[in-house]
Amino acid sequence: MMQRLSKEQLQVLMLDSSVLEQDGLGPKVLRLQDSSFLKLFRTRRLFSSETLKPYAKRFADNARQLQNLGFIAPQIIEVYRVEDEVNGTAVHYWPLPGETLRQALEQAQPEQRCLLINQFGQLLARLHEKGVYFRSIHLGNVLVMPNGHLGLIDVADMKFGRRPLNLSMRQRNLKHMRRYKQDEDWLFKLHKYALSDGYRQYAPRLAQALLPRAE
Repeated sequence: MMQRLSKEQLQVLMLDSSVLEQDGLGPKVLRLQDSSFLKLFRTRRLFSSETLKPYAKRFADNARQLQNLGFIAPQIIEVYRVEDEVNGTAVHYWPLPGETLRQALEQAQPEQRCLLINQFGQLLARLHEKGVYFRSIHLGNVLVMPNGHLGLIDVADMKFGRRPLNLSMRQRNLKHMRRYKQDEDWLFKLHKYALSDGYRQYAPRLAQALLPRAE
């Protein structure tokens, strides 16, 4: 159930907040006074996938389902239907602490970088085995937390199945990560065996063949 949020209520909620992301329609992600986050999804067209199932609700539902499956995701506070000049939706949540995996890799020494990529390979295989297809997964929406665990952020674009992903969907997920030059270099060139070794710890034999194995 989505709670309605008027323009006036939105302004009160956003009072003294910090804008973390914005676009031509205005703020997209804000840090509120209590350090919680408000993520806004604006409706750009009259009829769209946002109309059928709002992105804010997808974000919240996906975060909760990930947690139920044993993954780390943001803690949801509330989901809103926003009534302002550009009608849309919003999700209010507690952000995960830490830095993105991409930021961590940029700062890490080669040995530590291999360990982080191996850990990411394990996470990716666990997602695939649980039937989670994180369409937009990349090193910028995986978080390295202070305790060393990996969490998932920006989770609106995701699909859940009852069975492990098939080889085609796994391959498509891996291909998506090649869209980012730096990510491709780390994952599939410089430290490709670290990714493969991590993935093999949870993936079945047929799926293991999708990634190269060190001789």
